[in-house]
Amino acid sequence: MTFEAYCQCMPGRPEVLVIGAGVSGLTTALCLARAGHPVRIHTRELPADTTSCAAGASWGPYMATDQRVLRWSGQTRPELVELAAVPGSGVRLVCGLEASRHRVPVPAWAPPLPGFRPATADDLPDGFVGGWWYVAPVVEMPRYLAYLVKELDALGVPLEIRRVASLTAAAQEAAVVVNCTGVGARELVPDDGLVPSRGQLVVVENPGVDWFFAEYDEQPEPTYFLPHGDTIVLGGSVEPGRTDLAPDLAASDAIRRRCAVVEPKLGGARVIAHRVGLRPTRHRIRVEREGAVVHNYGHGGAGVTVSWGCAEEVVRLVAGT
Repeated sequence: MTFEAYCQCMPGRPEVLVIGAGVSGLTTALCLARAGHPVRIHTRELPADTTSCAAGASWGPYMATDQRVLRWSGQTRPELVELAAVPGSGVRLVCGLEASRHRVPVPAWAPPLPGFRPATADDLPDGFVGGWWYVAPVVEMPRYLAYLVKELDALGVPLEIRRVASLTAAAQEAAVVVNCTGVGARELVPDDGLVPSRGQLVVVENPGVDWFFAEYDEQPEPTYFLPHGDTIVLGGSVEPGRTDLAPDLAASDAIRRRCAVVEPKLGGARVIAHRVGLRPTRHRIRVEREGAVVHNYGHGGAGVTVSWGCAEEVVRLVAGT
């Protein structure tokens, strides 16, 4: 179906231009298209080259000091659970352990999850004093982004590699513009409150690990690993303000050592790839309408976790409800 024919099939709904093709942009475009809006996507880089593709990734309502995150993550999890049953989606349901190096209360969102139970002392790796088990969606981002693109293509939503000079210029091309530009929003909006935060991880051959681990505490060197079948992603790092994208091999070695303390099988796993991305970190996720522009950016490390919830919020903002 051509884009013109697609638009003709959806009369009465404003045409929407989505800027950005990371997980937020693709999910938002998909929700808008399913809601009956003619949608186009402009992006300066292919989904496989975005920060989203460099993510781990797993569902977990981080940044939960903003209560909207709990709502958006609660809306996102059922979508990911449903996608875990879809072949080729890149989403799996995995049981894993979240643990803390400090005494902390169990977050309110954890006990209702399937498989939840408090960790025993024998469960905890050295250096950790508390934790809890649960089942959560784990997402293989390259495959997941490709799945979203396939779904958009089936709906006739065109994706064009095109740098957007300004939101004002973009607003001349569609009735509504949705800004899902991640770190790019710092210059495009502009928004000085958005700070890039460099993250690095290592992809290795999976030596038979079928559970995930996530460090609950926010710190510069969080330890986590996420199995994706034949491969497993090891993380990570949080470096606010650092913007270089070349892998730091010393940091990769440190990530591997930390993960091997938790799961010794990972100690000798063969390295397949290094990934580096810039998280769009902001004091508060920006999902709001500003004239003809709807903003959806600043998700930090929670992009996947809140993606469907934020996208549905955008649909409501576009509709004016």
